[in-house]
Amino acid sequence: MTVICLKNARVYDPLQEADGEVMTLWIEDDRIIREPTAEIKKKATVYELDGAVTMAGALDIHSHIAGGNVNTARLMLPEAHRSHLERNNKTPFANAKWSSFETGYRYTEMGYSMVVEPAMLPVNAPQVHAELADIPIIDTAALAVLGSDDFLVRLLRANASQAQINDYVSWTMNVTKALGLKVINAGGAQAFKKGAVTLGLDDIVPDYGISSRTLLQRLQTAVVQTGLPHPVHVHCNNLGTPGNIQTIVDTMEAAQGLPMHLAHVQFYGYGDEGKYGFSSSAAKLMEAFNRHPNITMDVGQVLFGQTVTLSGDVMAQFARRYDASPQKWHVWQAENEGSGGIVPYHYKAASFVNGLQWAIGLEIFLLCDDPWRLFFTTDHPNGAPFTRYPDLLRLLMDYDYRMDCLSNLHPDIAEMTLLAGIKREYSLYEVAVMTRAAPAKLLGQSDRGHLKPGARADIAVYRENADKAAMFRRAEKVFKNGQLVVDKGTITTTASGNTVALNVGYDSGIERHIQTYFDRFYSLRLSNYGVTSNAEQFEKRFQTHKVSGAFSS
Repeated sequence: MTVICLKNARVYDPLQEADGEVMTLWIEDDRIIREPTAEIKKKATVYELDGAVTMAGALDIHSHIAGGNVNTARLMLPEAHRSHLERNNKTPFANAKWSSFETGYRYTEMGYSMVVEPAMLPVNAPQVHAELADIPIIDTAALAVLGSDDFLVRLLRANASQAQINDYVSWTMNVTKALGLKVINAGGAQAFKKGAVTLGLDDIVPDYGISSRTLLQRLQTAVVQTGLPHPVHVHCNNLGTPGNIQTIVDTMEAAQGLPMHLAHVQFYGYGDEGKYGFSSSAAKLMEAFNRHPNITMDVGQVLFGQTVTLSGDVMAQFARRYDASPQKWHVWQAENEGSGGIVPYHYKAASFVNGLQWAIGLEIFLLCDDPWRLFFTTDHPNGAPFTRYPDLLRLLMDYDYRMDCLSNLHPDIAEMTLLAGIKREYSLYEVAVMTRAAPAKLLGQSDRGHLKPGARADIAVYRENADKAAMFRRAEKVFKNGQLVVDKGTITTTASGNTVALNVGYDSGIERHIQTYFDRFYSLRLSNYGVTSNAEQFEKRFQTHKVSGAFSS
């Protein structure tokens, strides 16, 4: 038994309504416990925190850290991942470039304890989980992508019952070891194969006779009826297009009052007004958000600098191929399941369009009255790398700094947005809600995101600093499962993280239909599909949560 005492911690924990109260926290092995007996206290290792800011480990619900697109981006851009970053040469993979290993280190240094890969194509699940298993310290999870796969759309074309759709979703969750369901531009990959360059919410997917709206609603219903903890995670139609504000408002209406999560909404906060044909519709977006309490969103903030955009939305990526910087791009199509694209991009402060994107994301953050429903993301790496999170926190927490940045942009941006007039500054308590308590709740992880007895001992300790970017860039201490993994801002030990997955009940009769489909259309045998029982190297990593599911018989 290992006992740790954190004395004089200044705690920010929304589940205890702790807003900077000084507390003593007790850890036994991998859990936070109530104050122990005097005998146990004698065995404790004591850390005097002297009023340091203390929060649960942060959770990132949307960050592209594994899978085919990520690896293709690595191959395309070797110049973007030279070994120039500060490293500890005594650790494994010290000379690695942009590696899975480094992902774990960088997140941990900032005080994160769990990250979700939001776009796992089912056929690519073994590769995704192999990479997640290579990420140290932090826990991980992945969302399985459905919505453009041929089997699903054939089911709908054949007027399959909702129960059959539910069973297929549940089967997919199990075979891919996923935590939730992602829908990317529903039907878009199939439409692209037929030459379509756009697909609206009410457009019909060629050859299938099913609208994008129908696909989305049937999958959303499946998530609700099977009891998956995380709402359907939606990448809407018409990403990045001026005037697409109406698309995301229509998508909120299409949810019909059921839970739905909308991803990287900054890329949908666009009007088409003004002399540039591009304007901010952040206020309209947030007004619609306030009308729909069933909706949650993450922002996908843009920050200036070089990055690479990658997405399963092949239409959006193909349309932006000529914006590539440097001039190289890649799109691909999986025969039966989906598609994707990689386009490197440089967000420039001198660009009116990029500056307005930056401002729109901040408007969304600052106009939100409910941080329990709005989540902190850059859609890594699409809006910016996750290593820029501390810079974004400073923008949200420091009005004067935000205005200094705004003053260096195209002068029309201040005139066309509400940003200059919004003097709100996020508090540490709100940061704890947005990056800890709310993500844990959204993902159905009741033992994460808080510091109450029984919680996992995932704890981040920061030394107060007026420069919030410096404060959050390196935590002073980080405990993962009760083990000190960061001390004085430096990784001190490497531990293995876990991958969180679901085991969802379903009627096994759906497997006969899937088997028949695989025999006809796949070169891959169904017995080799997904994360199979032969993947013994992964098994010890998984933490599986059982969900009863919705049975069709």
